[in-house]
Order: sequence, then structure tokens, then C-alpha cells
Amino acid sequence: MDIKIGSVVKGTAGREKGRYFVAVDAHDGFVYIADGKERKLSAPKKKNIKHISPVDACINTDGLTDKKLRQLTRSYLTQADCQKDQ
Repeated sequence: MDIKIGSVVKGTAGREKGRYFVAVDAHDGFVYIADGKERKLSAPKKKNIKHISPVDACINTDGLTDKKLRQLTRSYLTQADCQKDQ
């Protein structure tokens, strides 16, 4: 699985299970993820690539702030809730 910087991912294991993040870096089978709330861009979480699932979305990380990142992840969460209801 190849996850690029800026990919929106969903946590599938651990405390982050079911939450949406953005991949801010990737090295040697690990991805660094941030959501702007608990995991800031300045201190992303190192996550095994096996424990996340990519969503069919990618965002531009140039000039990204924690506030914008929170808004993006919140919008993906509400979209996923709407799709479950249907």
C-alpha cells in the first residue's frame, strides 16, 4: 500500500480507530498522521501503514494549518456518518 503526503486516511487500529487524519509524512512503512486537534501538524503521530486505510481523497498540504486541518477532518467524519445512515 502506498500512501502519499496529503492523503486522507482512516485509523483502523489503536486509539485512532475510526478517526480521520491526513498523512503529513511517510518513511519505511510508517506514516505520520495529524488531525489538527489531538495530533497537531507540529507533532504528528507515527503510525504503522498496516493500521490505517486510505480514503479516496487527497489535499494540498502547502500552507495547511491546524485549524484548516480540523475543519477538513470534521467534514470527512460528517460525510461518513451521512453515508452510514443511507
